[in-house]
Amino acid sequence: MRRHTALAVGAVLALATLAAGCGRSTSGTSGSNEKKVAAAASARDLLPARYKQGGVLKVVTSEGYPPMEMYRPGTRTLTGVDPDLAKAIADKLGLKLKLTNAAFDGLIPGIQGGRWDLAMSSLSDSAERRKAVDFVDYFQAGGSIMVKKGNPEHIRTLADLCGKKVVLAKGSSNLAIGQRQNAKCHTTMQISQSEDAPTGLLSIDTGRTVATIVDYPAGVQFAKSGKYELLSHQYDAGPWGIAVDKRNTGLRDAVTKAMQELLASGDYARLLTRYGVADNAPTKVTVNAA
Repeated sequence: MRRHTALAVGAVLALATLAAGCGRSTSGTSGSNEKKVAAAASARDLLPARYKQGGVLKVVTSEGYPPMEMYRPGTRTLTGVDPDLAKAIADKLGLKLKLTNAAFDGLIPGIQGGRWDLAMSSLSDSAERRKAVDFVDYFQAGGSIMVKKGNPEHIRTLADLCGKKVVLAKGSSNLAIGQRQNAKCHTTMQISQSEDAPTGLLSIDTGRTVATIVDYPAGVQFAKSGKYELLSHQYDAGPWGIAVDKRNTGLRDAVTKAMQELLASGDYARLLTRYGVADNAPTKVTVNAA
């Protein structure tokens, strides 16, 4: 469900517009950049000097979307695909990882404001977001419908949500999926918005809603509880990306090279397999590919 294409759109676009007056580039996907990345001996060779001097990579995520971002049981230690991948990237760059958990709608504004270097939180690579940041694409997924175990409402497709009480995470790409369908409904849905996917599932538990839409990888994890059923079709399937400020092309290229190295070595495949999402791996690492 993420993840979130509409995230704080007003704030993001306002910052993007402001930054455009400061010489912010509109894209970093030129052939010359690709050749530069390909020619580099290692990811660290592409790393801007200020990172080599500082020795720290500041990455932000937003916990609550297992298996992508979550806490270790009984702790406040972040784990999951994105935290583990952030550590692997930092290691490739020869940097110490400083990982922060923050509210999802503050991730991209925080990148633009220089608070963090990268945002890794199941972010869908969308045209709207690329007005504000560049994306190193590293994952493929879409949104799927999740209902109570046994599917008592016999929901099979988005059209079956018409006239139903549905909960969707605010600011999410899955909210956008639901809203587009709602515009087609003769009898509209009653859509409530939750802070995140787990909060939305609580409303299904209590009978206040009958369905939600979640990112497929997160849905697989949620279904393991035995309380929910995940429908197999993925809507708006596309790339998820690591967000980098558009002015920070050197770091973007270094992260791209690090991801290519992790993909080529098999380390990334092993990481995804550990979390049961190996099928969501891309065939290659791209930049702003959606």
